[in-house]
Amino acid sequence: MPSIESTNLSPRLAAKLNPFDATMLVMGGIVGSGIFINPYVVAGFVHTPVLILGAWLAGGAIALAGAFIYAELADRMPAVGGQYAYLRDAYHPVVGFLYGWVALLVIHAGGTAAVVVTFAKYFQQLTNGAGSEKVIAVIVIAALTAINCLGVRAGGSVQSVFMIFRILAVSTVVVCGMWFILHSPAAPRVPWNPAIDPPPSIGLLSVFGAAMVPVLFGYGGWQTSNYVAGEIRDPRKNLPRALVFGVVGVIVLYLTVNFVYVQALSPAVLAATSTPASKVMRMAFGQLGASLVAALIVLSTAGFLSQAMLSYPRLYFAMADDGMLPRRFARLNARTRAPVPTIILQGAVTIVVVLLGTYEQILSYVVVMDWLFFGLTATCIFIFRAREKHPATNEHSSFLPGFRVPGHPWTTGLFIAVAWLVTLNTIYKYPRNAAVALCILFAGVPVYFLFRGRARRPDSSK
Repeated sequence: MPSIESTNLSPRLAAKLNPFDATMLVMGGIVGSGIFINPYVVAGFVHTPVLILGAWLAGGAIALAGAFIYAELADRMPAVGGQYAYLRDAYHPVVGFLYGWVALLVIHAGGTAAVVVTFAKYFQQLTNGAGSEKVIAVIVIAALTAINCLGVRAGGSVQSVFMIFRILAVSTVVVCGMWFILHSPAAPRVPWNPAIDPPPSIGLLSVFGAAMVPVLFGYGGWQTSNYVAGEIRDPRKNLPRALVFGVVGVIVLYLTVNFVYVQALSPAVLAATSTPASKVMRMAFGQLGASLVAALIVLSTAGFLSQAMLSYPRLYFAMADDGMLPRRFARLNARTRAPVPTIILQGAVTIVVVLLGTYEQILSYVVVMDWLFFGLTATCIFIFRAREKHPATNEHSSFLPGFRVPGHPWTTGLFIAVAWLVTLNTIYKYPRNAAVALCILFAGVPVYFLFRGRARRPDSSK
C-alpha cells in the first residue's frame, strides 16, 4: 500500500486538470438529475411557455452572475477549498469552518445522497429490479471513492467522460423531441398567447418566485470547481474561463431542453409528468426511446456523483490543513498525491445518509444552507476590494486581479439579494426543516473551538 504523507501547504496537491477538465467540472457540478425532474415542478407553478422558459432564463442569469463572482474570487485566491478559503480570509476562520461543517453534514451529504438514490432507481428500471436501491447506491459510492483515491487525473478523466454523457443525454432529448414536434401529427400545438397567465399582479410575482426555487436548485453547483483550484493548471486564467464557459453551456442546455418539454408535452401535461424526459422519448420512439433516455440518465447521475467525489473532499482537506479538522485529513497519498482520507470521509458520510434513509429530509435543508452561504460568499468581493484601498493592512496588497465582476457592485448586490431571498422564502415555507438546518449550523461553533484548541496545543501536551 502506498505510503501517506502529511502536508501543510496546498500546492503539494498536483495541478493535473487542464482547461477542458475544469470546464467539465463546472458543468458537472450543475447538471445532475434535476433537469430531468425539476421542469415539472416549475410548470406546476407557472402555466405558460413564456413564464416557464422565463424562469429558466432568469435562473441562468443568476447562475451566470454567481459564476462571475466566483471567477473573480478564484482569480484572487486560486487556493484549494473554494468558498471555505474565501470566507476564512474575508471574515474569520470560524465562518469558513461553519461553511465546511454544513457542507459536509447538510449540503453535500443531502444532495449527493438524493442523486445516488435517483441513480439506483433508474438502474433498477434498466435491469428489471436487480438489487435493492440502497445496495446499488452503496456500491456506486464505494466505487467512485476508490477511483478518486487513485488521484485527481483519474477522477478528472472519469468526470469528463461522464459529463460528455450528460450532454449527450440532454442533447438526445432535444433532438428527438424536436423531431417529434416537427414531424409527428400527435405533437400538440402549444399556443404562446397569452404570454402571462394570470395577468401581472403581486400574486403572480409570488408564484414566479416559488417557481424559481427548483430552477435555482437546478442551476446550483458551479462553485464546486473552486474547491480544486490548486489542482487546475494555471488556475488564475483557466478557472475563471471554465466558470463562465461552463455556466453559459448549461444555460443553453437547460433552455433548449425546456423548450422541447413545453412544445412536445404542453405546459399542462408537463406539470403532471414527473419524468418529462422519459415522456418525450416514449412519445417520439416508444419504449425503446424511454429505455435509451433512462440509460443516459443513469450515466448523467453517475457523472454528478463522480464530480462530487472529486471536488468535495478538497474542501475538507483545506480545512484540515488549517487545523480545523483532525490532522489525519490533511494527508496526501505519496504516489497519487490525492487527499485519500477526506475522499474516504466524503464517501463514508454519504453512505451513512443513504443507509439511514434520511436523505429526503436532509435535501430540504440544502437550499437554506446553500443559498445562505452563496450570498455570504459574494459579499467577500466587497471586502477584498475594500482592502485594496488600504495596502498597509492588506497582505495581498501587491496583487491586482485579472478578472473583475462585470457590473459590480450592482450585479453582485443583486445576486446577494436573490440568494438571501431564496433563503428567507425557504425558511418561511419549511420552518421546521430550516430550524434543524440552523441548529446543525450553530452546533458547529463549539466544534470549531474544540478543534482549534487541540490544534494549538504544543506537541508535548498531547
